Formats: sequence, structure tokens, C-alpha cells
Amino acid sequence: MRNNEFPGPILGGQVVAPSRRELRRARTRRRSRGQRILRVLILLVVMVLVVVGLGYGYFRYQWSKVSSAPCTTCVAAASGAPYNVLLIGSDSRAGETAAEAQQFGSVSDTAGQRSDTIKIVRVDPATGTASSLSIPRDTFVTLSGVPASTGLASQNKINSAFGSGPDALIKTIENTFGIPINHYIEINFFGLEDAVNALGGISMDVPYPVRDEDCSTDPCSNNAGLDIPTTGCQVLDGAQALALSRSRYFQYYENGQWFSDPTADIGRITRQNLIISAALDKAKSTYNPFRLNTLLSSVVHDFSKDNGLSASDLFSLAERYHAFSGSQLQAYTLPTLGATSSYAGDVEVVEPQEASAVIAQFLGGSFGPIVTPPIDAYGNPLTLTPPAPVAASGSSSTAGAPATTAAASATAGAATATTAPTDTIPPYDPRPC
Repeated sequence: MRNNEFPGPILGGQVVAPSRRELRRARTRRRSRGQRILRVLILLVVMVLVVVGLGYGYFRYQWSKVSSAPCTTCVAAASGAPYNVLLIGSDSRAGETAAEAQQFGSVSDTAGQRSDTIKIVRVDPATGTASSLSIPRDTFVTLSGVPASTGLASQNKINSAFGSGPDALIKTIENTFGIPINHYIEINFFGLEDAVNALGGISMDVPYPVRDEDCSTDPCSNNAGLDIPTTGCQVLDGAQALALSRSRYFQYYENGQWFSDPTADIGRITRQNLIISAALDKAKSTYNPFRLNTLLSSVVHDFSKDNGLSASDLFSLAERYHAFSGSQLQAYTLPTLGATSSYAGDVEVVEPQEASAVIAQFLGGSFGPIVTPPIDAYGNPLTLTPPAPVAASGSSSTAGAPATTAAASATAGAATATTAPTDTIPPYDPRPC
């Protein structure tokens, strides 16, 4: 019998036993196979890190193209604490192309700039929640930070403050409502259109055909060109979404005739909130870092910001909120009533008690000091009183749902329960689907 043979366990057969050299080779092959797998895994991890790094580097490159400016009136927020971002929809026609001038009107037609849309978005990184507060652009206030050289009356519509830049609008908001602003983002007409196109459109359910009023027979200004003749759930492109958000003469077709939206600018705010909700839903369903880069590169020339808002801030925000849906955004609108001023025309006058409750609920606590309170149609100041705490009643409430808060009575000084109003959606408005 040879040295590397031994009797087999069955029938006395003989089996060739592997030599020490062959055993070492087998162990080496097993180690080599494991090492190859490990090397492949390491290579894949490195490739992912490189791709993510390049993606973030490209994101920072695109972000560097965004116009930034110091914000002297912005308040610094503590690390990890909730913060407020003012979104300003500018109606400036500066820098538009000939086609855009045809669509929106030229600089000669509409000079200067006003805040066509005023929304404050409150972000709470700790809880992953967000809410928005819309301020009607015709809200009657005392302007702050507007130079006398502008010739504007100090008692005016809040949107006129933006003619002197973001700082004047921010200072007016802080002094009028006690809401601290930590950052601002200014978006022009084309920003929404480009953002929706970059997302591949947004899905909206249109219950009735909708359009802007026919200005050929009834002259009107700033017609947005809204015209959606088909009903049902459908994908709106950027131009349609922009027209829907801008429409000041919104009409819907029912039972053989056209009806106008009687809620005017408040209805316009509601539709803007619905569009934002649909855009959040689309961003959630299609999110990836490359989509974020595509979105930023599409709108980089359409907006500006304060220089305290960094690329890492926005990237972290996108990562933290990429699964945030439109239904999770609690939307509030500052309560106002339509009125006529002797020199400012049609204005929105703040309802002080209701507004106090809404602002406190939006901020999750009392608002700050008010230097120049909102005014009534005659220019008299209106008192916003921080609501008193509500005594526990034993009932539970759901975070983000409309809650009952208390507002101090202007006459007796006692706390009275007031339900903070939220946006209601008229049956004729398109909504996310």
C-alpha cells in the first residue's frame, strides 16, 4: 500500500488520500475565493462612495450658481431647533426672454417687483414635520424697512414691501406678526414651471374644466392663461401648474355655464398649497440624489436666497424629508376679511383674535413681540394677543391635526376657546391624485 492510500471503509477499497501540499493548495484556493469576494464588495462600496461624492460635489457646484445675498433681518436659529423659511414668489419680469415677456408681460408693462406669493414654511428637524402659513398679499399693514425715497405710503399692502428687497418684507412680517424669519428663498415666475417639468409633471384630479376668465369681452390684467378642458386625474406640466397657481380670474364649467371663484386671492392660495402638495408627492415617489441634482440644475437661475442657507443645509433637508408626502404638510392661511381702504383700494384686514390663534398654532407656541401691529381699513392698529394655554380636558389630539387653542378675550381679558381655521378645498378646485 502506498503512503497516501488507506483502506476504504466499505468493501476494503482503497482511496487516495490528499497530500499535505494538495491540502495547502485547497486552503489557499478557499482563502483566495473569499478574498476575491471581499475585494469585489470593497470595490462596490468605493464606487458607491465615489458616485455619491461626485453627486454631492455636482450639487454643491450647482448650488454655487444660486444668487445669494446677506439677510440683515434674518434671525439665527439654534442648532436642531425648528426654523422658519420665507418663500417669496416674485412677480419681477427682469431677465425674461421674449417668449416669457409674451406670456407674463414685459418689464415696461409691470416694472419693479412685488411678492406675488408670501408663504412661511416651518421646519422641525427633530420631529421631521413641516407646516406652512400663507399671508395674503393684500394684507393691510404698516411697512417696515422701506426707504422714504420710494414714495410709498407707510400704511400699505404687505406685498409692496418687497419692492425694497427681501429684508424689508422680512422686517415687516417680524414687526407685524411676531414671526421670526431664519432664511428666505425668492422664486420667480419660471421657477415653479421649471421645477414641475424637472419632476416630470404633477398629478392633479380636475373635477371640472377650468380656465381664466375670457379677457376679450371683460378686460382684465395679468391673465395667467389657465385652460384645462379635460377632467379627471391627469399629469399637469410646468406651464399648466404655473397658470393654475397664478390664476386671478379662476373659472370652472358646470351645468353648461362658467362660474367664477368667489374667494379671490384666498382661493388662489388654496390652489397653490394643493400644487405644493402634489409636487411633494411626486418628489417622494421619484426621489433619488440624481433627481435632486436634476431639479436643482433646472431651477438654479430661477431663485435666490440668503447666504446663510448652505448647500449642506438643503442636501440634509432633502435627505431628511425625501419621504415627506403632501398630505403631511399642515397648511394655514392668515385669517383676513376683505375691505376697502380710502387710498390703498381693496385690501385684506387681519382678524386679530383668529389670527392670534393661527400664528400660535403654526409656531407651536407664543409669537414674539409686535412693533407695528396690522391695521384695519382706516389705518387703526389691531391688537394681536398671544393665546393663553388651554387647560387639559382629558381628550387626546393628533399631531398636525387642526387643534383647539385659546385666544384672550379683547374685552374681558379671559381666555376663550377658538378653533384655528385651516384651508378648506372648494369642490371645483383641482387636487392631488
